[in-house]
Formats: sequence, structure tokens, C-alpha cells
Amino acid sequence: MPKLKTHKGAKARFHVTGTGKLMRRKGNSSHLRRKKPKKVRRTFAQKLPVSKTSVNNLKRLMPNSF
Repeated sequence: MPKLKTHKGAKARFHVTGTGKLMRRKGNSSHLRRKKPKKVRRTFAQKLPVSKTSVNNLKRLMPNSF
């Protein structure tokens, strides 16, 4: 059986915590930030957990991270 390769785009966008949870960053944060509410701008700095429906797809893309 061949080696399983990690999807480099997924590796750059998602982070696996020590307990095995997948974390992501919010999109739409790169430009036009001044007109967005302060509450929204604060959430751009945080990492959010990935939805449960996407976890299985991401585990397939990053098999060596778990």
C-alpha cells in the first residue's frame, strides 16, 4: 500500500490541538476591515473549532496529523 500524503493546503489552514481537536481561522479578514464591526474584528484573531461535519473530510486530507 502506498504512503498517504498530507494535503498541504489543509495543513496550512487547520491546526490540530494536543487533545486532537481541529481549529480553523475565520475568512474574509484580509481587507476592508475598518467598516466591519469591532466584535467581528476581534473574532478574526481567534481560532475556532471546525464543525463536526467537516472533521472526517479533514482527517482524510491530513492522515499523519492524528
